[in-house]
Amino acid sequence: MKVVERLSPNHAPRTDQPVDILVLHYTELPLQESLDILSDDKREGRVSAHYVLAEDGTAYRLVPEDRTAWHAGTSWWRGREAVNATSIGIEIVNLHGDRHDYPDVQIAALIELCTEIIARHPGIVPRNVVGHSDIAPQRKIDPGRRFPWKTLAAAGIGLWPKAGGRPLDGDFQAGLQRFGYCPPLAVPPREIVKAFQRHFRPGQVDGMPDPETKALLAGLLDPLGGAL
Repeated sequence: MKVVERLSPNHAPRTDQPVDILVLHYTELPLQESLDILSDDKREGRVSAHYVLAEDGTAYRLVPEDRTAWHAGTSWWRGREAVNATSIGIEIVNLHGDRHDYPDVQIAALIELCTEIIARHPGIVPRNVVGHSDIAPQRKIDPGRRFPWKTLAAAGIGLWPKAGGRPLDGDFQAGLQRFGYCPPLAVPPREIVKAFQRHFRPGQVDGMPDPETKALLAGLLDPLGGAL
């Protein structure tokens, strides 16, 4: 994997908390435009990410990992709001969201990059590898329904549900919160379910906690699945 230094001025000091979340995004913009926006210090609502990953697998490092990048915005994961302070953000160049597959060379480079990041930050446990849509339901949908989460999980990055499980008993929203999702307060419950499905059942994203969706969550919450 080729890494190119292209430092952005948009960053801030870290807090005393360790880095323990890895957030994956897509750009919906070409590489150069993405780099320019993420490095623009005169733009209202400045943004940045630690890395931008091009379609050819080249990684552009914009913010050092020991600094806070501004990629997550209003967000929530595992009871924590505003996850920028304790996360690493990777923007993956993908121009058409749910209509455009990620090239194999790009995913291979992403697996390599994520593996190195997790080795440097052991607090990033598998269920803390998330998409922007997981931490900002309703507001964001990236990295999209075509993102190969199962492939990443097979490489040791993130989780994938165990197959053949029984549907989760009890309150489904409580189960989602147990896994890490936000409570159904500011965000409608259906949007949280859709975020979960977008990650773990991208073939049908309807916001309905049907038996298949409940079984997927049960498989993730099973202690043998490594989620706890």
